[in-house]
Amino acid sequence: MAASAVPQGPAPDIPTHVPGLVLRELTLQDADVYYALLDRNRKHLSRLGNYQAESEATPAWVREHLSEDPGLSRRYGIRLNGELIGRVDLIAVDPPRYGTGYWLCESHVGAGHATAACAALYVYAARELGATDIFAGVTHGNDKSVALLRRLGFEPVADFEEYTRYRLSLVQ
Repeated sequence: MAASAVPQGPAPDIPTHVPGLVLRELTLQDADVYYALLDRNRKHLSRLGNYQAESEATPAWVREHLSEDPGLSRRYGIRLNGELIGRVDLIAVDPPRYGTGYWLCESHVGAGHATAACAALYVYAARELGATDIFAGVTHGNDKSVALLRRLGFEPVADFEEYTRYRLSLVQ
């Protein structure tokens, strides 16, 4: 698919190398289970200020958020054996250059699930969407996120007062 093409229909499921770990598009049908996950992780999500809106989410906010058309962006639930354990997004800021954001349920941090989910999404982005670059902003002090990005080959490209921007080139 050309980078400028508009994806048709629902986003496909994306398998990872971890057995049972799959990315599935987050839709309005996921509102209740997504709200429950957010509700259980409010303190975790607001620890560094990255996901302030999510940490303050109400059921109405979640329904409205998931009913919005993502356009060329993709929002995926990270599912382990069918259970929603987090989220990873591909943000069509300036295709073929994309942004990304991700988070995991606090009880699943440290098992490699976010790394596997992000790796699978970025391979999909390069192959199916023609993505050339992925950018991520990481709040200073979020060492686990920096380690994840480094494992995937991201390099720091800009330092700001509150965060560092990282870039992964998908073109060799």
